[in-house]
Amino acid sequence: MFRKKALRINTYRGYGSENLFRASGRALEDENVDFGSNLSTFKTLRNIYKQLESDEIKNARLTLKLSNGQKFETMTDKEGYYHFATTVDELQTLADQEGWVTYTVSYTKEFTKREISDHNSFESQMLIPSKNAEFGVISDIDDTILHTGVASFFKWRVITNTLFKNYDKRIPIEGVSQFYKKLHLGFNGEPVNPFFYVSNSPWNLYDYLSAFLNKHFFPNGPILLRDFRTPFDKTPKPKLPHKQSEILNLLATYPKLKFILIGDSGEKDADIYTKIALEHPGRILAIYLRDVNHKRKTKRIQRIIDNYNATPILLMESAQEALKHAKKHGYID
Repeated sequence: MFRKKALRINTYRGYGSENLFRASGRALEDENVDFGSNLSTFKTLRNIYKQLESDEIKNARLTLKLSNGQKFETMTDKEGYYHFATTVDELQTLADQEGWVTYTVSYTKEFTKREISDHNSFESQMLIPSKNAEFGVISDIDDTILHTGVASFFKWRVITNTLFKNYDKRIPIEGVSQFYKKLHLGFNGEPVNPFFYVSNSPWNLYDYLSAFLNKHFFPNGPILLRDFRTPFDKTPKPKLPHKQSEILNLLATYPKLKFILIGDSGEKDADIYTKIALEHPGRILAIYLRDVNHKRKTKRIQRIIDNYNATPILLMESAQEALKHAKKHGYID
């Protein structure tokens, strides 16, 4: 007989508030994905296959434990995901200096007969933005901070970059990490301005993208991805585009916090960002769009910019342009 694979829990770094504890992730069979560096093309392709061809553990009872010993139970859905939220008094007292609340997730006793990786203790974090935050930053990932090729013909560069390049071989957009570090510090020089990364990539690539962000020293922040839909998926399609929905959730969660939105000219970032800024006056400080050097798309984005005046907006060819703009408007020192 074939030996059953061990179980694991893929925890996703998330966000909440002073009294709102939220946790999300996915219960899976452990595919032993190797996130080492300098992997061969074959091993990289095998890793991506393992991430996309995931075997979820549905209807699994899980225990969430805060650092003060407080415990909660939740259950995964038919695709292995869990999304938990509850009120916890004085939750902010458990946060570190940058606002991160650490907790663990584990399988309940009914699964102890199965082998479970990491001694059945999977750590995660939830962000509570500091009261001293000057603003928050919501950033796209593909072609905004990571060379992807979303605007390429039939998106062939997306496929090539994702399937055949390990995270350590992927190239960040020049100067963006330094720009984000400046925004994280803000004008007052405190590392408290929160970052949120939003992408249309599937949750299956969470570890891959997280490893890339860590390698290139981007500010820590929740990575908000979406479920991987197949042509045979019978679940209702979301009413709003994923990025728009996530940004609106952040605006609702932090009603007193203003945001800077960062994206690119390759997809619909300009449409979504300007629409949100117009519908929520006073909440968006600025919009930055990286030019992906696609003549037709650049012209379309320029038309949007020419008819928009609700907030400062910049179509930039380099991070240096963004730095100068942010300094001029007082977002950074």
